[in-house]
Amino acid sequence: MATALLLISTILIGLMAGLFFAFGISVMPGLAAGDERTYVTAMQSFNKAIDGNALFGMVFVLALLTSAASAVVEFRKGRRAVAIWVGAASVAYLIVLMITFSVDIPLNNELADAGNAAKMTDFSIVDKFKGTWATTNIMRTLLCTAALTALSRALVLYGRATR
Repeated sequence: MATALLLISTILIGLMAGLFFAFGISVMPGLAAGDERTYVTAMQSFNKAIDGNALFGMVFVLALLTSAASAVVEFRKGRRAVAIWVGAASVAYLIVLMITFSVDIPLNNELADAGNAAKMTDFSIVDKFKGTWATTNIMRTLLCTAALTALSRALVLYGRATR
């Protein structure tokens, strides 16, 4: 069970890091290069697709649950060095969730509440996305990458400890 938890945690956090990275280097810059109406329409579509996706929801939540459970298991098994690295990954990912729930989701909701982009006249929400949302997405990418790095170190230590 310990091996499975550690591997699943690593995969799930890796998937989240990849999602945030892809948005940061392609989606957001690509949208920023276009007009505001297209920006709103596309972001509303992305958010709707992600919000309604059960697989995304599972990965998003289970990344924290499996990493935290893995840290507890490793600590109880006496593999303290592994537990510290997995715990660090869990904390980094918890910060990602805090950023997501306190900044990104409220902005997503504000964008959804703006309604049909074809009928909009005030596009100030786009500036919030280009500034705040894009910046916090970079923060989430860096934190997930740090968590993935910590889990990678934990895997190495786990391998040494369980030989």
